[in-house]
Amino acid sequence: MKMKALLLGLALVWAFQGLQAQETEPEVDTTTVDTIVIRRLQETVTSLPRGVRHTVPKISFNKTQTMNEPPHRFKVPSFWTKKNNLNVQISEVAFVNWNAGGNNSITAIGKLLFERNYKFRYVTWYNTLDLRYGSNAQEGRELRKTDDQIRLSSTFGYRTDTISPWYYSVKLNFNTQFANGYKYPNTDDPISRFMAPGYLFLGAGASYIPDGGKFNLYISPLTLKTTFVLDQTLADKGAFGVDKAIRDEDGNIITPGANNRTEVGFLITNKWETEVAKNIHMTHALGLYTDYLNSFGNIDVDWELRFKLKVNKHVSASIGTHIIYDDDVKFDIVKDGDGNVTDPGGARVQFKQILGVGLNYDF
Repeated sequence: MKMKALLLGLALVWAFQGLQAQETEPEVDTTTVDTIVIRRLQETVTSLPRGVRHTVPKISFNKTQTMNEPPHRFKVPSFWTKKNNLNVQISEVAFVNWNAGGNNSITAIGKLLFERNYKFRYVTWYNTLDLRYGSNAQEGRELRKTDDQIRLSSTFGYRTDTISPWYYSVKLNFNTQFANGYKYPNTDDPISRFMAPGYLFLGAGASYIPDGGKFNLYISPLTLKTTFVLDQTLADKGAFGVDKAIRDEDGNIITPGANNRTEVGFLITNKWETEVAKNIHMTHALGLYTDYLNSFGNIDVDWELRFKLKVNKHVSASIGTHIIYDDDVKFDIVKDGDGNVTDPGGARVQFKQILGVGLNYDF
């Protein structure tokens, strides 16, 4: 009886648990398995190919050598460009028992050119110093000057963006010469000296400078021009447009001549450098100026054109012309023995042409 009662109780407990399991919903596993990794054991190498050596990797500095030169330190890039050039041109003619006749002569012209240019984003600053001097020695004649120039130019520009080639600019030009100039064969009375004349241009305007810097157009509606004549003898004569001395009836000077003259006018300058053909380089420089107050419309011209024919790095030939017209530079009146005027003088076009072969050195 006891055994039957025990079995009946177990059956009732099992039935009650089954009813509870039916009333409770089964839990569902929502985990998604999208990667199956299958691993296999690494196979053991059982045989080695011939020539394979078992070595232990290691680092050795036995074969390293020290540097012959010290390491270069990092330098901040510069926005300055420079050019230093020395050019010497020599031409010579010699005669020995030459039936047609002739005089031995030699001509030498030395040139020094310095450029310092700066350009970065909104600012440009171009600076040029051009120095020249030349002379000619001919048998039976005194030494004569053939070229003489000191020319300084500085242009500062600012633009409002980095795309436009137009700049607001301020420009300074200064021109004079080294030695005395004469109207040969008269070498007693110089017609020019150092700072007699000297020209100073200072003005503001606009510059057109495209990329590359080989073309430069400057337009200034307001430019101050000052002419200096620091030699009093020339100033008393009224040379180069300054007010001449006031004299009495006996020729005595009452008021000395002025040493400078100031004008205000309109200035245009243009410089262009280009290679017209292989090894032929052209440089063009033009200056036009007119004064507002005294003679507006009467234009002073300064135009220089040069061609440089390059032979190699150190040898070149050059041909150039220089044209100047300045209404303030008057030539003297020339009279014959009877007092008749043969040359009325006045302002004239000045022309110079140079052809030579020379040596170049950049430093």
